[in-house]
Amino acid sequence: MPPKPRPLVNVTKDPDHQVYCGDCLHILERLPEKSVDLVFADPPYHLQLKKDLYRPNQTKVAGVTDHWDKFASLTEYDNFTEKWLRACRRVMTDQATLWVIGSYHNIFRVGKIMMDLGFWILNDVQWYKSNPMPNFRGVRFTNATETLIWAKKSEQQKKYTFNHYVMKTLNDGKQMTSVWKIPLCSGHERIKNTDGKKAHSTQKPEELLKRIILASSHQGDTVLDPFTGTGTTSAVAKKLGRKSIGIEKEPTYIKIIRKRLAAIKPEEYIDLRLVEPIKKTALRVSMQQLIKANIVKENQVFYTKDEKYHATLQTDGSIKNGIGTGSIHKIGAMIKKSESCNGWKFWYYKNSGILSPIDEYRKSYFNRNLNHITLSQS
Repeated sequence: MPPKPRPLVNVTKDPDHQVYCGDCLHILERLPEKSVDLVFADPPYHLQLKKDLYRPNQTKVAGVTDHWDKFASLTEYDNFTEKWLRACRRVMTDQATLWVIGSYHNIFRVGKIMMDLGFWILNDVQWYKSNPMPNFRGVRFTNATETLIWAKKSEQQKKYTFNHYVMKTLNDGKQMTSVWKIPLCSGHERIKNTDGKKAHSTQKPEELLKRIILASSHQGDTVLDPFTGTGTTSAVAKKLGRKSIGIEKEPTYIKIIRKRLAAIKPEEYIDLRLVEPIKKTALRVSMQQLIKANIVKENQVFYTKDEKYHATLQTDGSIKNGIGTGSIHKIGAMIKKSESCNGWKFWYYKNSGILSPIDEYRKSYFNRNLNHITLSQS
């Protein structure tokens, strides 16, 4: 009778942010089926570098020469890719999605294998690096992008998370495109070892993971990273109120992850979640809710920006002036002689003689009730 496998050891001892040291294939097979809501994978790229690279001043470029990026052949790399993708697919819920990042060395092979396994590609996103490493030899274009493939488990999968409104909020109210301009990880964010050199050759910027996690998950969801490196995915997940599972086989990186996660106090990052309503309808707060919350008061006077018009707030949340009685939107539209009006932006209140848009009241309500917003229709 074969011996029972030893239980998995979560090195953080935090059930909400689990980290396991070992081969991802062995650990993934031990995780419960359909237990994660989002997967982000930054697998080895198999860069196939043939020789050292030097700058014009003859200093050596610290490229990716780590042993974990080396494979004997493309066939070996493809077999490894097929295995970890299959293992990830098993632990994904029926509404989960998968993000994989890669360079031109590997991403096309990964994408082909994903499709062979039944994944259905939703988007390819180009990470455009605003500060890419130059092509020092001048024999090719400067490589300024990496590709992210975003996919659901199958073509038949009906539901998956995409927080469209959140992405618009992060993009100044415009629909976000599939080209993301984000700098390489550098400066204080770049983790250094005791020699002052970068601890990991391919550490990803937190801004990249922030965008992926906010786009494809909800607070309380579990995010899996099978190649977690220095723990960027787990760190961002913790800041954004998600749970996380990270897998990493290099003990040196495990020490970094533990220290990094222990230093994060989620309450210090509450502002990162303010762009993320529970549902789009959560933004549709009513004036009556603001009255009940004592944020505004009955008989309070609102003004247009030029103070040419004013209106008085009624008990039921409507406003009244010489034109008529109705919602902040309806009366605003009547004043503008328009079919519609955003009353939150149209009306102002006075505080010590200074005019401010009443939308400030709505923001105050969101901040106060971030974790238990009452959904309603305005």
